[in-house]
Amino acid sequence: MMLRRGFIIFLPRLVGLLVVACCSVSIVYMLACTPRGDNEQLALPRVHSPTVKEGYEAILQEREEQHRNYIVSLKKQIAQLKAELQGRSEQLKNVQDQFPDPLDVRLDPGNSEKAQANLLAFLRSQIDRAEVHSGVKLSTEYAAVPFESFTLQKVYQLETGLTRHPEEKPVRKDKRDELVEVIELAVGSLNNPEGDGNAKRRVYTASDFIEGIYRTEKDKGTLYELTFKGDTKHQFKKIVLFRPFGPVMKVKNENLNMADTLINVIVPLAKRASKFRQFMQNFREMGIQQDGRIHLTVVYFGKEQMNEVKSILENTSKSANFKNFTFIQLNEEFSRGKGLDIGARVWKGSNVVLFFCDVDIYFTAEFLNSCRLNTQPGKKVFYPVLFSQYNPSIIYGHQDSIPSLEQQLIIKKETGFWRDFGFGMTCQYRSDFINIGGFDLDIKGWGGEDVHLYRKYLHSNLIVIRTPVRGLFHLWHEKRCVDELAPEQYKMCMQSKAMNEASHGQLGMLVFRQEIETHLHRQKLSSKKT
Repeated sequence: MMLRRGFIIFLPRLVGLLVVACCSVSIVYMLACTPRGDNEQLALPRVHSPTVKEGYEAILQEREEQHRNYIVSLKKQIAQLKAELQGRSEQLKNVQDQFPDPLDVRLDPGNSEKAQANLLAFLRSQIDRAEVHSGVKLSTEYAAVPFESFTLQKVYQLETGLTRHPEEKPVRKDKRDELVEVIELAVGSLNNPEGDGNAKRRVYTASDFIEGIYRTEKDKGTLYELTFKGDTKHQFKKIVLFRPFGPVMKVKNENLNMADTLINVIVPLAKRASKFRQFMQNFREMGIQQDGRIHLTVVYFGKEQMNEVKSILENTSKSANFKNFTFIQLNEEFSRGKGLDIGARVWKGSNVVLFFCDVDIYFTAEFLNSCRLNTQPGKKVFYPVLFSQYNPSIIYGHQDSIPSLEQQLIIKKETGFWRDFGFGMTCQYRSDFINIGGFDLDIKGWGGEDVHLYRKYLHSNLIVIRTPVRGLFHLWHEKRCVDELAPEQYKMCMQSKAMNEASHGQLGMLVFRQEIETHLHRQKLSSKKT
């Protein structure tokens, strides 16, 4: 109670003191802002004064001098910040120098052994969690994280949006530096193999690098697989690196000899003799002449155009001295899944790489090597994302003539797209295909069987390599979606047809052609009037 009375008595005094203080501050402020004498004051000239111009110029000069001094002050502050930043960078560099070999993850010897062991255990656990040594079971095809592929000059990427290109130089500095770093680390690992002593060995350089694939799982890290030339034509070196959101770690250094690895190309077919002739030209050049370790299995449905197809096959066999082919004829309705399944099971030789292919596919010899390098029995299967060609008559409609097929096969936004919704072209060992259960033979006609097989592999412990490849093309052809297809199949067929014709911009030009022509006509009329 006493405190309360004391506070009530003291409150008016406190208010009085605050009022006096405010008045004092106001008086001091007015004295400080009072204009100086005539000798010091920079007064604004009167409007009708004869010195009006000189007065304004003096004001501007003073303001300019103030701004100049302010800029000088800012520059000094920036210089101080830069010096401080450089000092911090040098401190960071000194810390990083304690980790001289990122591949072996040598840690600071000053740390306790337990801390080092815990860090290494964590990094190794990230590798084990990622799909490095074995596959991870996934529920659907949408859960799979695809790889992107790269060479020394180009990156081949699936996610292009409306501005990026399916093939382009890595423009972003961080991405360019990242890929250069892993190539340099891989070359260093090849030139310093473990346990090789002072034995004479080949010196590898970046020019020996053929291609690589990489993908980032945001909760684990980035996996890199890099392929280099080996000692002979069919030998290769594969380096597997992993960056678990820390130093890059070496996972594997493999010697791969593909000299005896045969690929059985299986093509289901009904009619389409002219397309088969074009396919055999590609098969002869790339498969027989350049690669040479290849077998062809044609599963033909029906009898229409069958003799023409057999004649094309026999003529190629005679002219190229090629005997490694099998022709199977079935008197029933076309089923892609059944044709591929029969073609795979009819093989009686040793375990072989199966390449499920279509007649409207163009492949290179480099792709066949990728097919071998990205498959391993009981370990991994290869699902390349091919580049699908747009309608040449739309792409090259403004030109006098359509270029030759080889000249059309370029990876650009205007010429085609990555067919990331297609899973029909795939490479796997026959043993894996048989063990997984093969195709669902209840699916008839076009579409669906490839996705079903893809899902089976995703549900297994096999690693699925899904990446865009630069040596596999889907050639444009008119697509007909027949009424007999089931609703879901018909929808998939129409989706494929719509995406097959032209790019976003080219289709827009076709849709708005009338408006464009009307605009051009008006422009001509207005130019004539003037």
